[in-house]
Amino acid sequence: MSEQPDVTAVADQITAIAAVADNGVIGADNAIPWRLDGDFARLKRLTMGGVLVMGRKTFDSIPGTLPGRESFVVTRNPAWQAPGVRVFGDVDEALDTALATGKPVWVFGGGEIYRQAWARTTALEITHVHQQPEGDATFPAIDAAEWDEVAREEREGFSWVRYERRQLV
Repeated sequence: MSEQPDVTAVADQITAIAAVADNGVIGADNAIPWRLDGDFARLKRLTMGGVLVMGRKTFDSIPGTLPGRESFVVTRNPAWQAPGVRVFGDVDEALDTALATGKPVWVFGGGEIYRQAWARTTALEITHVHQQPEGDATFPAIDAAEWDEVAREEREGFSWVRYERRQLV
């Protein structure tokens, strides 16, 4: 008799997605300091149909809401708003509301949002960029004691890697 998969584990999955340089940099002056062939297409394919949870600065750095995805923006400014965006005062409220949609939940940046969501993040989709640019936004360190690498695809100058949080037994 085969065991049924734990559907709640999938429904409760929160995945952080980011392009991270070898020195941990993810941004400089509210922009990405590189362009990688195929990376935006991969990001679109992975996140389509999901909910993107991001900070206001990250939202301001993209060209508005991304088609086929919901945008949940976390900001300290309760008066801030943008068309097609749901606004939240804290990361936990945004994540709880995103999970309640039943859609895939993606932590989309920036550095402070990744850090605030880190304890609840269950998977990572990382583009490891083999560069060491200057920058002012960083990604949390991926500790091999907490994360298992489950997939890797090497590309020219970068790698696409999926991690899943280790389950404590």
